[in-house]
Amino acid sequence: MNFLKNIFRVFWRIWFYGWVFFSILVALPVLIVVISFDSLYPTFFKIAKAWGKTILFVMGFKPVVETEEEIIPGKSYLFIANHASLIDVMLMLSVMKNPAVFVGKKELVKLPLFGYVFRKTSIWVNRSNAESRKRVYILAQKKLDQGLSIAIFPEGLVPHEDIVLSEFKNGAFRLAIEHQIPIVPMTFYDVKKRFSWTFFSGWPGKLRVKIHKFIQTEGLTVDDMESIKKEAFDTIYMELINDINDEK
Repeated sequence: MNFLKNIFRVFWRIWFYGWVFFSILVALPVLIVVISFDSLYPTFFKIAKAWGKTILFVMGFKPVVETEEEIIPGKSYLFIANHASLIDVMLMLSVMKNPAVFVGKKELVKLPLFGYVFRKTSIWVNRSNAESRKRVYILAQKKLDQGLSIAIFPEGLVPHEDIVLSEFKNGAFRLAIEHQIPIVPMTFYDVKKRFSWTFFSGWPGKLRVKIHKFIQTEGLTVDDMESIKKEAFDTIYMELINDINDEK
């Protein structure tokens, strides 16, 4: 039985990479036009959102969202979530209602096709370079001035399979405080189980998401950064731990 499941997983993984690559390739002529103008970013976001939902659908994933506080259309937020899978971006796209710009590591720029689109539409950062980190704040301000939101995975990387949640980096929380925007913590419960980095693993099914109560930053200063970072980390970590315990 495990042998048959692994055969399925091989073709399932190839199916995923094929859909990601060729869907971007087919849409590239339209994307080149749309991503060339900042004013058309909301249009690009609608395309990206539809793309994310399509990838999840063809992979047999069904997002199930629980909401503790409603996102207000037209308002800027900082969206954060735990990072454990390649499908995290698709899942976040499918959940977010407001157009948001992703902040991600510079290495993503090198990926074929996806890297080109990422470079043109997102804010990339070299975390080992102070000038690159400074550039993030400047570009984020520009995007927020356009009425957009920001999306970040604050762990900064996909942690090892055995780690429930890696320590959060400061950048996301400093950004939220400096721009006085609410932080929207989201827990992705099933991404590691459904589509981890381990090749012979995963299976189609539900992808549960919880949108937690927002963390307000109005009136806060950088002196409050550690406390809101801890609040965000504890919120997501405890959700993941409780879910793991419930499954035992």
